[in-house]
Amino acid sequence: MAKKSDWIIGITLVSVGLLFFSSLLISTDETSSGITSFSVGDKIGVIKIFGGIFNSAPINKQISKLRRDNSIKAIVLRIDSPGGGVGASQEIYSEVLKAREGKPIIVSMGSVAASGGYYVAAASNKIFANPGTITGSIGVIAEFPYTEKFWDEKLGIKFNILKSGKFKDSGSPVRKMTRQDSLQIQNLIMDSYDQFVQAIADGREMSIEQVKIYADGGVFTGRQAKEIGFVDELGNFEDAISYAAEISGIIGEPNLYEYKDPEKISIWDFLTEDVSVLVDKFLVKATTYPVLQYKMSF
Repeated sequence: MAKKSDWIIGITLVSVGLLFFSSLLISTDETSSGITSFSVGDKIGVIKIFGGIFNSAPINKQISKLRRDNSIKAIVLRIDSPGGGVGASQEIYSEVLKAREGKPIIVSMGSVAASGGYYVAAASNKIFANPGTITGSIGVIAEFPYTEKFWDEKLGIKFNILKSGKFKDSGSPVRKMTRQDSLQIQNLIMDSYDQFVQAIADGREMSIEQVKIYADGGVFTGRQAKEIGFVDELGNFEDAISYAAEISGIIGEPNLYEYKDPEKISIWDFLTEDVSVLVDKFLVKATTYPVLQYKMSF
């Protein structure tokens, strides 16, 4: 029994050691790429906006932190996102505008920076994109599944709905939309669309008429976007960093700084924190899915 328990303890310690070593490797890789969380002197802040934009809080926390740090002379937003929620995109856009008042904000687009991703980019001072970056997709979409027949015919389940007003269950998956439902939701979509167009016009210093020519939901390559004035320069992340260093007066190789949120779930959390707490954290993120979205839809 003693030998068996020793084996179990040994395997556990080795597993923990491997996880810890892996986390060190990940950290080392980020540092070796030139981005660190521990540097002194004048720096360029780097914020990554990857994936769907549904929760603005983590990104805005980084922007707020870096705009208040006097050692950060410029901020580069690395965007690789097809967009996301209307509200979340607008909140990040607003925070970028605040930061822009005190220091240059440069955007580097990755493979995709479309719809809500482009909405955020439009608030910056300058946008860099690769020639093949997919961007644009200026528009609003709302998707409502209709499953009444599935519940009724397949499962024999019918729903009784009690509501305070005729629009309270608009978009419900268990009944067909009426014409009034569609018109009401379409009004929401068009108002959100107008806000999108206005934000781009303001950020890019274009007229609303100019923006609307291309604001039909279509996408562009980075090269096409530059031709119509939606992108400033063709270049990669390093080009964006070089430009940020130049306009902020940093001489030589700039130090890059990326704020690390101490509240982010890590490997150590999974080893030490109560499972129910981790589940709660996940559910908060998973249940905040918006109806109206600035997102690219293929």
